[in-house]
Amino acid sequence: MKITAVIMAGGRGERFWPKSRTNLPKQFLSLTADKETMIQKTVSRLLPMVDLADIFVVTNAQYASLVEEQLPGLPKENIILEPCGRNTAPCISLAAAVIGKKYAGEAMMLVLPSDHLIRYEDMYIDTLRKAVSVAEEGSRLVTIGITPTYPETGYGYIKFERSAGGESGVYQVERFVEKPDLETAKEYLASEKYLWNSGMFVWKTSTILWNLEKYMPQVYAGTRAIAAHFGTEKFDAALSECYAELPSDSIDFGVMEKAQEIYTIPGSFGWDDVGNWLAVERINETNELGNYVEGDVIAIGTERSTICGKNRLIAAVGVEDLIVVDTDDALLICAKSNTQDVKKVIETLKERNRTALL
Repeated sequence: MKITAVIMAGGRGERFWPKSRTNLPKQFLSLTADKETMIQKTVSRLLPMVDLADIFVVTNAQYASLVEEQLPGLPKENIILEPCGRNTAPCISLAAAVIGKKYAGEAMMLVLPSDHLIRYEDMYIDTLRKAVSVAEEGSRLVTIGITPTYPETGYGYIKFERSAGGESGVYQVERFVEKPDLETAKEYLASEKYLWNSGMFVWKTSTILWNLEKYMPQVYAGTRAIAAHFGTEKFDAALSECYAELPSDSIDFGVMEKAQEIYTIPGSFGWDDVGNWLAVERINETNELGNYVEGDVIAIGTERSTICGKNRLIAAVGVEDLIVVDTDDALLICAKSNTQDVKKVIETLKERNRTALL
């Protein structure tokens, strides 16, 4: 069976402001020493398993040139441009319908975010291959869960049951749960019955489309109507006309919390969702004082801080546990304990109509 990949790349990456902006969000930035962007990393680690011609990117229409520039070998027709954001269910449904039409029926889909880091790529590919073998049986929906290492409150969780039919390392999903408070997250970790929800899925096009038709008929019908024009000059017009009318729901809420035959495979391949500025010190090498420094920086008596400069000198003296990020038009200074609140800066800028800084 043909294996395809769908990379969801329409997010704004607001918690990485001021580097991540509306016109250049996180997935198109380089956040590691090798200077490869997040979406380039996502594609390159798939190539041992999926041909570039079978990789699809779903992104906002305003990022078309960025995708073409950063992924020059990707077929242009494989870049699906959303005229507006409609969450993951319409995104995945449209991609499934397009792939079903392009490959005249059945194909396997790997559905992946565009802005995660994977440290052990061989182990990652092995996990995906296992997920494919599970998804090939019957009408199974498969999700990759991440083995939790601490009580994280910023992720959704997957509660799993005993092994499915004796298959080693494959578990039935009991339920999906929303982001917990700290005490609940501690309970989840102690129970050893929960995984982090990574947002990575594997299924056959026929399986996900059947579930969408059952649980999200409006999304299913709308995206099927759009995909009917794929490969013709009418596709862009149909997408522009119909996509905005679709409900804005996540695939978790719309399908995964309701469907049957859901399985999860725990992933232990060095996953990081690179969700905010705290991730930079996790994914890059720090110095002997625990600092990550980039650009023209002098740090004296400074510890456990991330300092990203640009064109001017940054001098940090006697500070601890700070995030400092300098750009041409904005400077972020943030306590590491408050990185989740960077989105509040975005909200304030919107309230004050300072759109040039978004």
